Amino acid sequence: MANDYLFTSESVSEGHPDKVADQISDAILDAILTEDKYSRVAAETLCNTGLVVLAGEITTTANVDYIQVARNTIKRIGYDNTEYGIDYRGCAVLVAYDKQSPDIAQGVDRAHDNNLDQGAGDQGLMFGYACEETPELMPLPIHLSHRLVERQANLRRDGRLPWLRPDAKSQVTVRYVDGKPHSIDTVVLSTQHSPDIELATLREAVIEEVIKPTLPAELIKGDIKFLVNPTGRFVIGGPQGDCGLTGRKIIVDTYGGAAPHGGGAFSGKDPSKVDRSAAYAGRYVAKNIVAAGLASRCLIQVSYAIGVAQPTSVMVNTFGTGPACRMRRSRVSCRSISTCVRRASSRCSTCCARSTRRARLTVTSAAKSRNSRGNPRTRL
Repeated sequence: MANDYLFTSESVSEGHPDKVADQISDAILDAILTEDKYSRVAAETLCNTGLVVLAGEITTTANVDYIQVARNTIKRIGYDNTEYGIDYRGCAVLVAYDKQSPDIAQGVDRAHDNNLDQGAGDQGLMFGYACEETPELMPLPIHLSHRLVERQANLRRDGRLPWLRPDAKSQVTVRYVDGKPHSIDTVVLSTQHSPDIELATLREAVIEEVIKPTLPAELIKGDIKFLVNPTGRFVIGGPQGDCGLTGRKIIVDTYGGAAPHGGGAFSGKDPSKVDRSAAYAGRYVAKNIVAAGLASRCLIQVSYAIGVAQPTSVMVNTFGTGPACRMRRSRVSCRSISTCVRRASSRCSTCCARSTRRARLTVTSAAKSRNSRGNPRTRL
């Protein structure tokens, strides 16, 4: 890639139909793991106009009211009026869960007191990534895209912009010079709204109240292209405007296209699903390599075979940014990555999913602390 270029990432709000589906799946997972941490859960959700369908495979001793969990999630997001696209009180909720296949379970289940020997729930490849572009060690375009829809939701909830509705999307294009963020080039924000608001008023308010307070002052150089509701009217939204499905926003949930993706989604999956736990562990390792000053960028790839505890491969790439890290690559063994995955699973069996229920706290999130060198060290 050239040193001077434009790079774009997008994000979606908690009211986007695909995110509604993700949050319902994770709310179901949370409720189950709270009662039975050894549950096997693959919860999928479809939401459309006035309809939610819950399907997938669940093996658990927990007694959960799935329908009420789904309704509570829709209510929390803000869909409490049929005019918004779906109403938590009146929508139909269909439940069609099956149990996990015993053919899969035999390769995954291990003694409960030694989860380091638990077999992977499926084959596949997963990636973790970190870079120095933001305090959260995330790429700047996806970071800003997240912050935009987060602010849109906050302004909607606290009543400062009461004509906002839950569904929204953002997109940020950043100009890079010498491989580093130089300036903001374009910001796109589309938000669902009340039919009573004039388009010109909406655009001015969104630019002044949502976009400008979110952008770092040091990256505002020259004229930025602001595109707010570029098609005009956006009254019909949420599950009425589009059918929502779990797992369709995997790039939003990770690095906004700045790093590869193995293809597996996170939401609704218990930690035995390496699509989730191995991606979390890869992110954890990459964050700590960057936070320790060993590299300014780090990409981890790990792959698994179903039923096998140890990874089939591990790759660490620091893109030539860290000599010390390159010298230590050989020390990042399959066993160390596997241990990280399993420990992450045991420590976060109930909070891994919970982190995705809130609008922007996904695998991309990172709580910061400080190490002895003063660098931000992040923990899973």
